[in-house]
Amino acid sequence: MMILIFVLFAGSVSLIAWWLLERAQSAWMRYEDRLRDETRRTLDASFLFLDMAQLQPAAACLGLVAMLAAAWLAGRWWGVLPVLAGLLCAPPLILRHVRLRRARRFDSQLPELVQALAGALRAGAGVQPALRHLVAQSSPPLSQEFGLLLREQRLGLSFQDALQQLHARVQTESCGLVVSALGVSARTGGGLADTLENIAGTLRARQHWLGRVEALTAQGRMQSRIMAGLPVLLALVLARLEPEAMALLWQTWYGWSVMMAVLVLEGLGILWIQRVVAIEV
Repeated sequence: MMILIFVLFAGSVSLIAWWLLERAQSAWMRYEDRLRDETRRTLDASFLFLDMAQLQPAAACLGLVAMLAAAWLAGRWWGVLPVLAGLLCAPPLILRHVRLRRARRFDSQLPELVQALAGALRAGAGVQPALRHLVAQSSPPLSQEFGLLLREQRLGLSFQDALQQLHARVQTESCGLVVSALGVSARTGGGLADTLENIAGTLRARQHWLGRVEALTAQGRMQSRIMAGLPVLLALVLARLEPEAMALLWQTWYGWSVMMAVLVLEGLGILWIQRVVAIEV
């Protein structure tokens, strides 16, 4: 009877372990595919033509070095768990930061281009020759995006479709306003110079208010960073003053569990504060 119970228990544990392993493997494959696709799209959108076959081993080596360093510093194998969690969460956050930074820089360059384009149209130039001249004098990322628009036109794509491709690459409100104005003008032939001047004024006002909002919410963002770094600083100070008491936090599995819970709660707090101070204009 005991043998039968042991066999049933071992079989149940093996079945559960096999099911968990299958689920973990499928989840890892989905994460890897999604991260690879997102990385490729972000690099292509940033005009960074890097080989993914070389980028993946480099990232894997950096992650392995970080985990080995964490295990060596902690003196226990579970010291790699917080680092592993951070490595899994870091790539999507880094890619999102790259996209947002590029979009902000594009929006900051757009009002000057629109104003210069309106002036060129008032002087009698056409839209495409004026764009070609302005793009040659601009800097990335604006010159890259509008340069690609002009190259797509030279390859036979219509102006409307090229504008839609531009908006698909740069999905911001400012880009949408300019694309809509250029598209309507191309269809109806209305006075584009006045429209572009109004849009340039609107974009400048929007950039001004965005700057004011960032200045007013800078204190909240700084407080979130300070509150996130304060527990880490306090833990280091206590480890210096009371090393024996803090040894339970560094050298036991439940201490690492507490630290992981603290990191998760801190991350949620930072995200919540960022959502609160993220005011749209």
